[in-house]
Amino acid sequence: MVTIAIYPGSFDPITNGHLDIATRAAKLFEKLIIGVYETPNKH
Repeated sequence: MVTIAIYPGSFDPITNGHLDIATRAAKLFEKLIIGVYETPNKH
């Protein structure tokens, strides 16, 4: 069975912390899905 992780977020702006989490997750799981969504009212 394939291990899958989902990492959703707006990543606005993307930070080194976001990249660190994605890099670590990619090493722990066979498949990493990064879902990026827009938050128009954020600013």
